[in-house]
Amino acid sequence: MNDGSPIADVVGRMQQRLDDLPPELAHRRFFLGTYLRTTAAVGRAIDQACFEDPDWVEVWDVKFAELYLQAHDGDLVARPWRLAFEAPPTLPGLAHVLLGINAHVNYDLPQALLAVISDDDFLDQFLIDRRRRDHERIDGVLAGRVAAEDGELAASGARSLLDRLLTPLNRLASQRFLRESRQKVWHNTAELQRARVQGRYEQRLAELEVLSAGKVADLLRPGQVLLRLAVTGFGVMLPPA
Repeated sequence: MNDGSPIADVVGRMQQRLDDLPPELAHRRFFLGTYLRTTAAVGRAIDQACFEDPDWVEVWDVKFAELYLQAHDGDLVARPWRLAFEAPPTLPGLAHVLLGINAHVNYDLPQALLAVISDDDFLDQFLIDRRRRDHERIDGVLAGRVAAEDGELAASGARSLLDRLLTPLNRLASQRFLRESRQKVWHNTAELQRARVQGRYEQRLAELEVLSAGKVADLLRPGQVLLRLAVTGFGVMLPPA
């Protein structure tokens, strides 16, 4: 990751939030630390020419990260983030990571994509297919972080004995819900874009907020979260308008 790049800048801002976390918000370090390291990994993948349009991926990834920082810094946040942030601090670190990922991917990611894909872009099938492929390539970066992030949680003492015993299954589940959520995000992005053209964007975004909050609430139920996700799925889907 090049020093001075937009991604290096946003990683620095995440690090500052991590350094400044007050004791009462210490539980937020699990997702924030994971997201910081993942964003840095995306920056390295851009440097290694892993994408068809690395300049676009960089702008998109920074926009995505900024939506998280706005939620982290804000007082009035959307319901998915409010539920994730207000989860009991005593939950395992893995649970806090999954709550944050869920809110960020299901609710923020379609918004970030639409911020960097115009309505005219959607009329260019060659271009939109290129954007979709780069969107899917992020999965390779994230999948490559699963084992490392599991190690981070283990080193922090944030995993239970059962979590450690289920690690191989959890990694398989992680790969599955990455693919599944990515497909649903693209569907929701297309639905929101149609709504934007029709002047109904805010209404449809409110629907996505409700669906995303419902999924976060489901993750807050007792039990093995990753195993439940492997059965029920990670993402949410906007129904046809």
